[in-house]
Amino acid sequence: MAKQHLLLSVVGVVLLMMLPSCINDDDSSELLRPTALVTVCPNADGSFIMQLDDETQLVPTNLKSSPFGTKEVRALVNYTETNVSPQDKKTRNVEVNWLDSIRTKLPVETLGEQDAVKFGNDPVEIVQDWVTVAEDGYLTLRIRALWSSPHATHILNLVTGTNPKDPYELELRHDAKGDKNGSWGDALIAFNLNKLHGADAGKAKIKLKWKSFTGDKSAEFEIKMRPLKQEIDANNIQYSSGIE
Repeated sequence: MAKQHLLLSVVGVVLLMMLPSCINDDDSSELLRPTALVTVCPNADGSFIMQLDDETQLVPTNLKSSPFGTKEVRALVNYTETNVSPQDKKTRNVEVNWLDSIRTKLPVETLGEQDAVKFGNDPVEIVQDWVTVAEDGYLTLRIRALWSSPHATHILNLVTGTNPKDPYELELRHDAKGDKNGSWGDALIAFNLNKLHGADAGKAKIKLKWKSFTGDKSAEFEIKMRPLKQEIDANNIQYSSGIE
């Protein structure tokens, strides 16, 4: 993944109420920008690696353990590659400058006609951006909605089973919890799809459906699954306010 140039006003569960239109291109601003989007994968010995894409791993040389404990989560990272790299081209040694988690969830099963009641039916936009991507068995989305306050919490769920004939047809549901006015704001959320039916088959094409502010929309993503190392229990990870 190439180095990306995007300044996030708040990282973690990222509520981007306003993105600066101009940033001085100096060392300090480079440290503010995320270098990459990764999966933080803890190892049994307490160490961890960061999965950069379907093939490449980043090994932190200045952190012995993950700041998120034993939880596997998606995260934004700013890192610097070290001068000493392994001979394996798929592995890179890096120094982590900062690392912030993204709200990471498992999909939920459809409740049929109760989906709108249980998971919400409020509109949401999906932003075409480098962080809207399907990789490493995760679907990460930059979403856009109306927020009355940076402290208001919205709930997003990815619903499976809405099409019995296609297990890879998914529906993004948004519950604004009554917070339907205010300013446009962006947030990041990630869903682990590695436990979807047929995940061991390798690559799959998923169809994502959602209700936007201009009507129903859909998009397709090709994703490569991988075995799920552990059950996700991300409830105890502290994220910035914005979405759940």
